[in-house]
Amino acid sequence: MTQTTEPELTGVRNFRDVGGLPTVDGRTTRTGVLFRSGHLAHATPEDAAFLGALGLHTVFDFRNAADIALEGPDVTLPGVRNVNIPLNDPADGKEFWNLVRHGDIAQLREMLGDGKAAGRMAATYRELVVTKTGDQSRVLHAVADDSVPALMHCAAGKDRAGMTIAVALLAVGVEREAIEADYLESNAKHRRYKMHRGKDAVDGMSPEVVALLSPLFEARAAYLAAAFDQMEQTWGSVERYLAQGLKLADATRERLRERLLV
Repeated sequence: MTQTTEPELTGVRNFRDVGGLPTVDGRTTRTGVLFRSGHLAHATPEDAAFLGALGLHTVFDFRNAADIALEGPDVTLPGVRNVNIPLNDPADGKEFWNLVRHGDIAQLREMLGDGKAAGRMAATYRELVVTKTGDQSRVLHAVADDSVPALMHCAAGKDRAGMTIAVALLAVGVEREAIEADYLESNAKHRRYKMHRGKDAVDGMSPEVVALLSPLFEARAAYLAAAFDQMEQTWGSVERYLAQGLKLADATRERLRERLLV
């Protein structure tokens, strides 16, 4: 099942239409209704014209205040509602990311080596599942009500947006393998968030630095698996996570299916 042809966006990374994905009951996600990307702060006029032509109702921005201060606010798209729902605390990890950008190799080894970087990422995904049910519920209820076509993004469009898209796809019955495949698309070379180190950073982007940082900037199946595992650990099953954790009534899920599936 083919997805829509992707545009050549210059200042927006990791954009894609989440259409064409199969559900467990033989349906397919609708094209032109749900999109995902990295932030829109650096969109060119041509990018903005393309995005403006999508007929978007809502842009969901999952960045926090620190992200927005670093990258800038999203470009304004006429007639589109912008909803900012930070999916982590603005101060969370500020010291950590300062070390990522400016730390020396010894600091990076201590903080990220021996699997610590991947462990941190998996823990972040688990934490999103447990602590952000209210925010995820708000997003899915908005989509079920009237907020489509919608674009969901964070900074890189990989983790916070990736998790929210995955949850939306779970709610309408998309096959788990298809959810994972869409998530892993963020690893494509033209999609990946560009790693940046401060000009003052000792060792810059040496091979060892890149290896230490890579788990933070990659989409890994193990991260998504950790999130699904946490749903089952906390609620007993994914279905109970959707019903009890996200408070998605049967009627709401049916409206989601009407919005997102063909």
